[in-house]
Amino acid sequence: MNRRPLLAAVAVAALTTLGLAPPIALAQDAWPSKPVKIVSPFPAGGTSDVMARMISQALSKELGQQFVVENIGGAGGTIGTLKATQAAPDGYTLIQTGVGQNAVAHGLDPKLAYDSMRDFIHVTQVHSGPNVLVVHPDQPFKTFQELVGYIRKNPGKMNYGYTHAASGHMAMELLKQVGGEGGRPLYIVGIPYRGGGPMMQDILGGQIPMMFINQDVALPHIRAGKLRALAVTSLQRNPLYPDVPTIAETGIKGYEALSWSGLSALKGTPKPIVDKLEAAMKKIMTSPEIKQRMESVGFVIPPQGSEPYTRFVKSEIELWTRVIKTAGIKAE
Repeated sequence: MNRRPLLAAVAVAALTTLGLAPPIALAQDAWPSKPVKIVSPFPAGGTSDVMARMISQALSKELGQQFVVENIGGAGGTIGTLKATQAAPDGYTLIQTGVGQNAVAHGLDPKLAYDSMRDFIHVTQVHSGPNVLVVHPDQPFKTFQELVGYIRKNPGKMNYGYTHAASGHMAMELLKQVGGEGGRPLYIVGIPYRGGGPMMQDILGGQIPMMFINQDVALPHIRAGKLRALAVTSLQRNPLYPDVPTIAETGIKGYEALSWSGLSALKGTPKPIVDKLEAAMKKIMTSPEIKQRMESVGFVIPPQGSEPYTRFVKSEIELWTRVIKTAGIKAE
């Protein structure tokens, strides 16, 4: 008879009887006792990377252990996300989740190698920000209503730039589907770009008339008079653009298309670790320092905690899967 399992059980029972925590509980209480990795599934330098580094620095300070960002880019965030799901669920690998890799990706690939509702514990949402509908200043449109009115009367005569499956692309597809009249969609011609840099060059040069772009990226060009902002895609006006209306308030009720990210753990991560992480994130995200930093570039701090973030991810998967299926968009 192998006595080792029996002896281990007796030892744990003895610790419990004495009011002492068994080794696993002690390990969970001590978390983090070594550096923690946050996988950001996009290259360094973009908005996602900035958000990941912001929270890694704050968590390092709050929990007294180093949190390190590892960038694993490719395929709209799905490569890094899939790799992260293969790590041990011990609290030492966390994942930056977001609209592209955890909502849009499910619409593009029904057989995605991971399930964003099954394979993750969504700890809390970190940021939310709108896209801004911008036109080149040579365009005659001064308001969103003027632009949409022209498109409705002149189907197929207006075009826009987009990068495949990016938040701006999704925002435009949703607008096309809900912005027409009499049940008909808006007919606008899309011009695909391999990246945001070349697309920005072309709209600044007047080669394309309009596009959706993240609010933080758009701001310097709008302030310089090189682009004109017509509408934002959030339900509420953005503090960076107080005079720019939302699409919802212009008559397309309920329209909302957001760029967002959050922090998630792997399914199976012990609850005490998740609870400790959630409490730390709530404290960080409601601090005056983080609030000022986020609002200065037009980002909104969403409701904090696992429950609201889990509900939000589910709703975003449903929204973008429906939009993508209606538009017939396929993965590249």
